[in-house]
Amino acid sequence: QVQLLESGGGLVQAGGSLRLSCAASGRTFNEYNMGWFRQVPGKEREFVAAINSSGTSTYYADSVKGRFTISRDNAKNTVYLQMNSLKPEDTAVYYCAAPKFWRSTISGYLFWGQGTQLTVSS
Repeated sequence: QVQLLESGGGLVQAGGSLRLSCAASGRTFNEYNMGWFRQVPGKEREFVAAINSSGTSTYYADSVKGRFTISRDNAKNTVYLQMNSLKPEDTAVYYCAAPKFWRSTISGYLFWGQGTQLTVSS
């Protein structure tokens, strides 16, 4: 089991940058693949990015490819989401999560954080 806590959300202007962090509890963090999702009220939660347990492989949603970068520091039990060239449509609550398997669908994500709000103003 792993517990996740996101931080780093806030208000930023369009074109700006922000880095989200997700701190994980537990000594087995380096065994988990990790992902970031986001959700806007009234819409389904959508995949943003994922990284494998060793940090050597990543993949992204097309909507953020080239602008967002997921990374992790297993020594710090933390996964990051660096967000650049932010757009108003990136406004959402961002969640980190841990899946059972690499490239899982959302239903395969077992552990979730509480989320952190990002608001991008135009």
